[in-house]
Amino acid sequence: MKIGVISDTHIPERASSIPQKIIDDFKSADMIIHAGDLVTVSVLDKLKAICPNVKAVAGNMDPSEVRKVLPEKEIIHAGKFRIGLMHGSGVAVNLLDKLSLAFKDDKVDIIVFGHSHAPFNEKKNGILFFNPGSATDKIFSAHNSYGIIELNDKIEARVINL
Repeated sequence: MKIGVISDTHIPERASSIPQKIIDDFKSADMIIHAGDLVTVSVLDKLKAICPNVKAVAGNMDPSEVRKVLPEKEIIHAGKFRIGLMHGSGVAVNLLDKLSLAFKDDKVDIIVFGHSHAPFNEKKNGILFFNPGSATDKIFSAHNSYGIIELNDKIEARVINL
């Protein structure tokens, strides 16, 4: 299973649309995950036009129109794996601890998050923490980026710089 992962698009504030390279790469995805801070519901519509199986959560910068249609936390079942999805909030220094606490009873294999705008792809205490970075904003990273997670017998995740 191929999962395209995107976060912190902040459309139309940081960009007018999702970068074309991401759209092209996500056309072969079985699922797309957006880890919050879409800023407009039209981002969901664009992603669903690429792949009908879209999972997303609201981020701290999402307005009420987005919060009405998206939860703050979600557990996604993908094959034999459980993915925890949450944007994150507060100071990025404590973000992994906050996410660990939020999913402590959920038995997840992966926690996908955003918020920091910085890519992250590391296993801690048996859980893969994966942040694709921001597709449109380089405030805390040298590159815009997105992610691909491949789920087969094992989890393979990579961040792709634009």
